[in-house]
Amino acid sequence: MPSRGGWHTDRVSSEDPGTESARPTDSPFRHENRLRDEAPQFVLPLVVRIEKAEPPARTDALETAARAVLEILDDERSTGEGEWARAMRDWQDARIRKVVRRARGAEWRRASALPGITVTGERAEVRVFPPVPLDGWPKELAKLQVSGTDLDDPEPPAAPAPETPVLWLSPELDMSAGKAMAQAGHGAQLAWWELSETERKAWRTAGYRLSVRTADPARWRALTDSGLPVVRDAGFTEIAPGSCTVVADHPSLRG
Repeated sequence: MPSRGGWHTDRVSSEDPGTESARPTDSPFRHENRLRDEAPQFVLPLVVRIEKAEPPARTDALETAARAVLEILDDERSTGEGEWARAMRDWQDARIRKVVRRARGAEWRRASALPGITVTGERAEVRVFPPVPLDGWPKELAKLQVSGTDLDDPEPPAAPAPETPVLWLSPELDMSAGKAMAQAGHGAQLAWWELSETERKAWRTAGYRLSVRTADPARWRALTDSGLPVVRDAGFTEIAPGSCTVVADHPSLRG
């Protein structure tokens, strides 16, 4: 299977940042780094609801954040002449940054009043907003905390169901929940851009079903060498630049 490594190296970042069946050729991840660096920089904000008494499980939050990214990519307001389309294009013309913040109570209610999409998991709630300039956050979101977002799984997550897309996290990196949520979102986005319209439609019909799991160390190297989409972080927070964080294992992209 030919490698898709030409576009993944450091064009996504997170801060805690022909025919219908043919593969798309307009993926924003294929643009030159220099041009992306020179473009105005935007960020995709995500807010996870974390109430003190009932925080979500870590894996639930990661999977919900990844689905939230897919929801906004596919929303009619994000494409064509939609009201978010210009912001989405500007964001994807630069580095693909995502920032996860946390909110509860009144903070969550204020954030929920802004234009965006709320996605729910088993118990997790994540709201994703159209991209904003790096230094132009709405005040309702700018006040929210970024660092320290951490969550636990009460029980180890079960093995993914067969033929479910899996976003495999590196077993070699220690990431906060917020950082891992952003990385899972990157992985989902890379997979989305590599799918044909037919494959995207099938994923949409399935409700963007996916799993997020940490790879077994013995399998991790094979995954990163498999030709599947790989996220390498830009290194703004928590981990070193170029660190391989996620492999997007969608069944349609397997060799």
